[in-house]
Amino acid sequence: MAKKQMSREGYQKLEEKINYLVTVRRAEVAQKLKEARAFGDLSENAEYDEAKNEQGILEAEIAELENTLANAEIVDGDNISVDEIGIGSLIEIRRKGEDKIQKLQIVGTNEVNVKEGKISDESPIGRAAMHKRVGDTFIVEAPVGELTFEVLAISRK
Repeated sequence: MAKKQMSREGYQKLEEKINYLVTVRRAEVAQKLKEARAFGDLSENAEYDEAKNEQGILEAEIAELENTLANAEIVDGDNISVDEIGIGSLIEIRRKGEDKIQKLQIVGTNEVNVKEGKISDESPIGRAAMHKRVGDTFIVEAPVGELTFEVLAISRK
């Protein structure tokens, strides 16, 4: 599996989430299982089945997050290019034919927060913008057709 780039902040948030799932959620699910077992016959115990399903989903989520962290490449500080768009880049773009400037940050998929202007490198705009330089244009396929954007600026935080 190829290394997936993410910011240090995103990496730390995932570590915190795993810690919460392992220390708090596992204990909660274990308690649900214990209580469900007390209801008796496990073959006809809906509460037990539900708790086992919840446990399976929780363990799968923990395993997926651990795998993400194990295959993460942290990009921050001086590693963020100001010459071409990459993970961590703060960009200013303008759609062709419009005056409005959009300020976005390209982040890994686990860090997306559209309200904060953080878009994934795998989103349509993020993917199309990767490796572009100031002055370059790029095209994004959208439901309304092709949208053309110009890169106005690239910076770090």
